[in-house]
Amino acid sequence: MIYPILTAGIFVLDSAVKYFADKRLDEHTKHPRFFGLLTLEKYYNRGAALGFLSGRPKLLRGLQAVLMFAVAAAYGFLLRLPGKPLAKTGMALLAGGGASNFLDRCTRGYVVDYFHLNIGPKRFRRVIYNISDLCIFIGSVLTVFGAEE
Repeated sequence: MIYPILTAGIFVLDSAVKYFADKRLDEHTKHPRFFGLLTLEKYYNRGAALGFLSGRPKLLRGLQAVLMFAVAAAYGFLLRLPGKPLAKTGMALLAGGGASNFLDRCTRGYVVDYFHLNIGPKRFRRVIYNISDLCIFIGSVLTVFGAEE
């Protein structure tokens, strides 16, 4: 079954890149890459997306725990169904990315973000992401569209 392998792969990849970024990058120092389209920059995100609930770490951990439990339950249910490859891929991305960020939040008290994209609207250029964040976003979209398969 490929989906749990994808989940584990995302978790391991993002955890390894976070470790590298945490050890090798200075916080708030920009390192442009790929002709300036991507910039590496370490940031310790103590909140959820865009700093949401950064002042309430226990509440944020509790909410994330509940969400991860719900994702795991839905993912386990979905894996037992025939077909639905788009939804299963989406849930694999969502579970792997969510687990990596949740582990960070529980062990460090923050999530290590390490890149931003220099394309699109200015407000999105300022946001610093990690691979898990992208997997969570893409996984959510795929899961919603895959539910209609």
